[in-house]
This record gives sequence, structure tokens and C-alpha cells, in this order.
Amino acid sequence: MKRSFGIGLLLVLFSLSSYAAKNSQTVTFPGTVQIGSTQIPAGHCDVTWTGTGSEVEVTIVSKGKQPVTAAAHVVSEKHDHVGVITSSVNGVEILDSILLHDVKLVIRAVPAAPGN
Repeated sequence: MKRSFGIGLLLVLFSLSSYAAKNSQTVTFPGTVQIGSTQIPAGHCDVTWTGTGSEVEVTIVSKGKQPVTAAAHVVSEKHDHVGVITSSVNGVEILDSILLHDVKLVIRAVPAAPGN
């Protein structure tokens, strides 16, 4: 009985880790980008997303920095490369989308702070 439980537990843990790895990739930001009032420096970042359906929460972690979380919309599409799409607003590069191998994560616009 203990052996069956142990094997079952290992299968569940393996399935969960496979699922989590599917929603996680590394992206290189070529320059500093901004989400809301938070800046993400250039370099390699781990991008993970959680949620069901097309609306998810994206977490971006760069080495030595606090994680940045944003709401996003998932679009299923294939890409030959992994990268980011930004737009320039008043000289600041705003993160619009993250292109991954099988999906595009479209970052939801973050409202500007009052007075901006």
C-alpha cells in the first residue's frame, strides 16, 4: 500500500513539474523596459504565467531584482524566436508583448498614475 501511494505521489509531482515547465521560459530583454512604474533591466529573465483560459498573470524575474507581475492575455501562436515587443512613450520603452515559442503574452495596459 505504501509503495502504491509513493508511486502515485511521484507521478502527480512529475505531472505538476511538467505542467509548470510548460508555462515558463527564459527571455532576453535587449534593453530596459517598463511595466506600469516598474523598470525591468536588460538581460535574461525568467517568465512564468499562471491562470486558466486566455487571461493570465505573468511574472518576470530578473537576477537580483524583485519579481514583476502583470495581467496578460494569451494568444496561441508559433514563433521562430523568443523576444519582446515594446512601444516608445516619451522616451521610455513600454513592454507590450512577450513572444515565446508557442504563445504571445500581451501585457494589459497598466493605468497611469494620477497626475501623469
